Parts: sequence; structure tokens; C-alpha cells
Amino acid sequence: MNHAWAMPWPTGDAHVLVPALVLAFVIDRVLGEPAGAWHPVVWMGRYLTAAGRRFAPRSDGHGQVDPGAFAWGAAFWCLGAFVIVGLAMASQSLLLAGPGWLAVVGLAMLLKPMFAWAMLRGEVRAVEAALAESVPAGRARLSHLCSRDVNGFDAGQVRETAIESLAENLNDSVVAPLFWFVLFGLPGAALYRYANTADAMWGYMGMRGGHDWTWAGKWAARADDVLSWLPARLTTVLLWAMTARRFSWRVLRREAGRTPSPNGGWPMAAMALALGVRLGKPGVYALNADGASPGPQDTARAIRLAARTVLGLLALAMCALAFAKGAA
Repeated sequence: MNHAWAMPWPTGDAHVLVPALVLAFVIDRVLGEPAGAWHPVVWMGRYLTAAGRRFAPRSDGHGQVDPGAFAWGAAFWCLGAFVIVGLAMASQSLLLAGPGWLAVVGLAMLLKPMFAWAMLRGEVRAVEAALAESVPAGRARLSHLCSRDVNGFDAGQVRETAIESLAENLNDSVVAPLFWFVLFGLPGAALYRYANTADAMWGYMGMRGGHDWTWAGKWAARADDVLSWLPARLTTVLLWAMTARRFSWRVLRREAGRTPSPNGGWPMAAMALALGVRLGKPGVYALNADGASPGPQDTARAIRLAARTVLGLLALAMCALAFAKGAA
């Protein structure tokens, strides 16, 4: 097999990709996130910050169409994507051309920064631990997990937001990058992580950080929407499969439609229905509005459900890679 461009399906290399995937989870569990100086997502963020300063307007356009800002945003996004995918393809090609053990270790180390399950779980646990001290401490810890203004949140609202963040980031930080890894190897995972990071930094409506992102960040926002569409539904199906509390797809679709996000609402609604609790963003939407406000036990239940979902994802990914090898 020509390892140089083993795309789009890295079928013949499943004997390397499967153990690399497992080892990446072991690294995530034991070592966690790499230091910032060595973290590819930090590098992506530095590029996005520097590029954004060059093209995003500094004045509020009041929502008016700005083709120039849109075009520059798309161009800088594509430039970053081209470089990142190229580096990932070259790295994967080089590793697959060498000894099998080195390919497994190298791919695992490069794949690990593309997802962050241990960190996500730890942050949600930290919010609950902080709430046990005081509500202000819980709010302060929650600010590390989400970008919402949490001032004035009571304990129930802090937990709602933490559980929502767990559900949404279960897709963004775990399922989606591994979904694209299964399809396209390391380049797929790297492209998704770049797109999701760009959306987090550029995908805003209105002013942020002294720049108007309404049109400057629209390409980044839509790219993330497209790349997250299928993984968000997969996350939802996995959450549904891993809970004993059954709910209909019709109810799930109705609840997911209450949020402004085309993707985030699906895993958040599934989590709310699976736990039987109310989740929401004050003044914007409420999911499973008739449910009880979550308590400390619900945070623990949410983490356990997410953990089962990740295990289900890992098993599904391993089966998909093994099947792809057999079909090659």
C-alpha cells in the first residue's frame, strides 16, 4: 500500500490505527494534556489570534453584510487548514512508513491532543467540588468551562451549565475528532480540531476582543457546523444507547430544536432527557423544562453516562477500523 497518501480511508493501516487509538486514550487518562508549549491546539490558537487581528474589522458593523471581511476570514481559515492538514498527512505518512511500534506510539502521541476526555471530565468534577464549598466558588470554576456570563447563577444554574457543557463538549472534544480520525486518519482529526478552535475564537455574532466577527467569523462558524453535524447526531445516538431511560426521537428532536445551535442542542437535549433533569440557558432556552433542577447526584450521573458513551465510541471506532481493513 502507498503510505504517502493513505486517504480517504486509512484501511490497510488499521493494525496500526486501532492500537494507536487505544494508546491515545491511555495517554489521555495517565498524562492528560501536553504542556501548552507543545500543544498543537495552542499553536492553532496563536495562528488564529494573529490572523484575526489582521482582517477582522475593529468597528461595529451593526450586522451589515461585509463581503470583504467574510472573504478574508475564509481565506485565512483555508490557509490554516491547508497547513495543518498537510503537516498531519506528512506526519502520518512518515510514521506509517516506519516500524509498526513506532507508528503506534507516534500516532497515539499526535492524536491525543486532538481530543480531551480526561480534562473535560475533570473540569466538570471540579465545578461540583467547588459548589460544595460555596456557590461563588462554583461560579468561578464554571467560568473555566464555558464562556457564559455566570454572575448571579444559583447552584442549580451552575450545575445545569456544567452538565450542558459536558454534553456539548462530549461531541466537540471527543466524539467529533475521533469520528473524523476513523474516516481520514490523523489529518481528519487535526482538521476538525482546527475548525472547532476557529469557531470558538472567530465564530461570534458582533463585537469580541475589539473586533466585529459578524461576517469575519462566519466562514469559521459554518465550517464547524458542517463538520460537527454528523458527529453531534452520533453523540446523541450513543447517549441514548447508553442510558436505561428511554425517550423518543420525536421528543429529542423537539427539545434539540429549542436551542439556536444546529448541533449543540442534540447532545444537550439527550443528556437532559436521559437524566430527567432541566437544562438551559437563562433567558434563551430550556431543555426538558418539566424536569427537576439537577443536584450533586445528577452531575455524577452525567459524568458516568458520558464515560459509558466514550467507551461505546471507542468500541465502535475500533470495529469500524477493523471492518475497513477487512474490506480493503
